[in-house]
Amino acid sequence: MTDIYNAIDTAEAATIERIAQVLEIRAADPQQKRMLESYLDEIDFPGNAHVLEIGCGTGAVTRRLAAWPNVGSVVGIDPSNVLIARARELGSGFPGLSFREGYAHQLPFDDDAFDVIIFHTTLCHLSAPHSALQEAYRVLRQGGWLALFDGDYASTTFGTGDLDPLQICANSFRTSFINDSFIARRTPSLARATGFKVVSYRSHGYTETARPDYMLTIIDRGAEALADDGQIGRTLAEAFKAEARRRVEDNQFFGSISYTSLIAQKPRDKGRARATQTRRKS
Repeated sequence: MTDIYNAIDTAEAATIERIAQVLEIRAADPQQKRMLESYLDEIDFPGNAHVLEIGCGTGAVTRRLAAWPNVGSVVGIDPSNVLIARARELGSGFPGLSFREGYAHQLPFDDDAFDVIIFHTTLCHLSAPHSALQEAYRVLRQGGWLALFDGDYASTTFGTGDLDPLQICANSFRTSFINDSFIARRTPSLARATGFKVVSYRSHGYTETARPDYMLTIIDRGAEALADDGQIGRTLAEAFKAEARRRVEDNQFFGSISYTSLIAQKPRDKGRARATQTRRKS
């Protein structure tokens, strides 16, 4: 199976509704919130910053950005009209917040339009991530900030020993819902190849044992994908889900994913900057 996010604009309504639920569950996770705030703290948002989130989904991150210090306006863009409709509903009442349908590799914005651009777990789903970064470079102002946050999904594990059966669900999740499980390890080279100057690149550990609401969605989706593909029967898929919940009840659950964040800037054109300064002096 291929990453369903790559065709989300044509996905069935039930599938998109499930994705919307998962995005909001993940956004409510305390550890996920801390990781988001941790890398946003590294960005020097200018006053009244104009911010773009690419691949905004239901707008959970976009809503947080709308309340971030120095942010004047935020635009969230996503190819799914259903998710955009949900984002507008959930984001109503947030000043300076708007949403648009659109694709990461063909942004409907003018050059130099934004001060900050965020990709929050978006690049891993794109079949052409370099093209998306080129578009981000185009619409970002000189000196503007880029943030890339993504899961190192190759590290996803639920195993507590050799041959742990729940690991099958992790592998199935990666196959069905992630286009590139290793892209978080390559974001520095991708950013540099696009012309960005990398300012920081670091890892974030995400391990859950007691409140694994988001982790359980990964197990469920992995098990269901195996059944949908005919690799296992529905009975076994339900057994995987039940085993995960038994471990939660018995305080035996373990789930872990590594994440990385990259902060970069679009370099200033020194010649253009000098010309601007000269005009101002004259």
